[in-house]
Amino acid sequence: MCAVSIIFDHNPEGAADSENMPMNIFESGLDKNAANYEPLTPLSYLSRSARVYPEKIAVIHGDQQYSYAQFDERCRRLASALIGAGVETGDTVAVMAPNGAPMLETHYGVPMAGAVLNALNFRLDAATIAFILDHGEAKVLLTDREFSPVISEALGILSKDILVVDIDDALARGGELIGSVNYEDFLFRGDGNFQWQPPTDEWQAITLNYTSGTTGNPKGVVYHHRGAYLNALGNAMVFGLSSDTVYLWTLPMFHCNGWTYTWGVTAVGGTHVCIRQPDPALIFPIIPRYRVTHMCGAPIVLNMLIHAPADTKVAFEHRVEVATGGAAPPSAVIAAMEQMGFNVLHLYGLTETYGPATVCAWQTSWNGLESSERTSMMARQGVHYPTLEGLMVADPETMRPVPADGESMGELMVRGNTVMKGYLKNPTASYAALAGGWFHTGDLGVVHGDGYVEVKDRSKDIIISGGENISSLEVEEALYKHPEVMEAAVVAKPDEKWGESPCAFVTLRPGAQAVTDEDIIQWCRGHMAAYKIPKTVVFGPLPKTSTGKIQKFVLRERAEYL
Repeated sequence: MCAVSIIFDHNPEGAADSENMPMNIFESGLDKNAANYEPLTPLSYLSRSARVYPEKIAVIHGDQQYSYAQFDERCRRLASALIGAGVETGDTVAVMAPNGAPMLETHYGVPMAGAVLNALNFRLDAATIAFILDHGEAKVLLTDREFSPVISEALGILSKDILVVDIDDALARGGELIGSVNYEDFLFRGDGNFQWQPPTDEWQAITLNYTSGTTGNPKGVVYHHRGAYLNALGNAMVFGLSSDTVYLWTLPMFHCNGWTYTWGVTAVGGTHVCIRQPDPALIFPIIPRYRVTHMCGAPIVLNMLIHAPADTKVAFEHRVEVATGGAAPPSAVIAAMEQMGFNVLHLYGLTETYGPATVCAWQTSWNGLESSERTSMMARQGVHYPTLEGLMVADPETMRPVPADGESMGELMVRGNTVMKGYLKNPTASYAALAGGWFHTGDLGVVHGDGYVEVKDRSKDIIISGGENISSLEVEEALYKHPEVMEAAVVAKPDEKWGESPCAFVTLRPGAQAVTDEDIIQWCRGHMAAYKIPKTVVFGPLPKTSTGKIQKFVLRERAEYL
């Protein structure tokens, strides 16, 4: 055996400066060009599937069905029509719509035009929507007629004009046409053979999603083409998507762009089955009708299915894969879903990570565990996605990872290509969130001996209700505006239906008039979106530290027993 010694001299005598250093052999004469490099974009998934599966059904929405060739043509028309309406690269196009063909088409047509898609949360109030449209500088708004009341109010708040395109879905429940053109008419202003170009830089923004974060003002999370491409691919790998996939849209497409399954299902040539709302009366019959193979949803969707009336439930012979996120589903929920014919996969992520970032990857050793022990293992947040580069639980000050003992607490942090570009127009928040080369999730957790992560608490006091983030500070701000309220604190309370719901602890001012919990709830109805309103109100003094800080951990413990 011959031993070879290699000496690394980083500053050899007589070496040239860095600008004049010779290239290594793998750089010299080996250049990027159109033959060997193109920026990654999830738009390429549609082009491929339209070529490979042109006649296959790509989208089902009510009585409408579009093949992949038609789906591709409609998206190209949308892109062309937007450009014809004056949309340029970097402009924002907003959409307010439930799951359906138009909503899915915007995920391709808008970025095909070089624009940035802002899918609006249709549960928000008019003031918040107006803020988002203004902050994101939306140039065009596509809106479903069902949401015309709140959109009309939001547009009345805006101080600028915006092109409004009506989505006139036959399945919409009421509403009016408030735009200047109908979506279908607008679509056919465009060219079905429009030749879109990939972004010149895969770091170019593709979508803008707003999250409430820890303050009342929503923050704009910016995704890029590379991240969307990779996370969609990660979803396909983790969830076992294939060309045989029939994906039922029970997860809102506005939520992290449908956790990027808007692109992931298309990547494998699967079929998108759209429903406007996750109603068990719709979900159960659709599963055997189209032989649905996959679906996603917050734990509330699982609870809805479990507790649906017996005459609503429809039996099906095949197994359905269900991915859930948000608050960890209780083991009893996982067990009940399995009994109905669903396999539950637990994912974890945030808006800032394109949705799913970790998965509770199945281990064959779990097969022999008792049901309760097995479902407890499945409820953990797990390990990082194959398309994410790193996950750790660490001290946020020292950045030192905690030991894998299942007890030592730290903050969950992730890094990689599927982390946001940053917060729009908010460099201070972006810098803080990405400090030290890691995205700080604000969630506290532990690492078990097998390397699996488990979230134990949310350091930022975010309440996750029905898969939606609710800022406790935003609710508290509204409560403090009540004339009879002196102090208020809001924490998460376990909720059988929603996973969590806001619980308000209120101290009235001295000499206050009689106020009931219903009075407080009614007050909140006039100040925030319905899903943010506290479902429980408790009156009395608030526990505090010696420095006067409200002890929310004490209130959370109390809320568990209310």
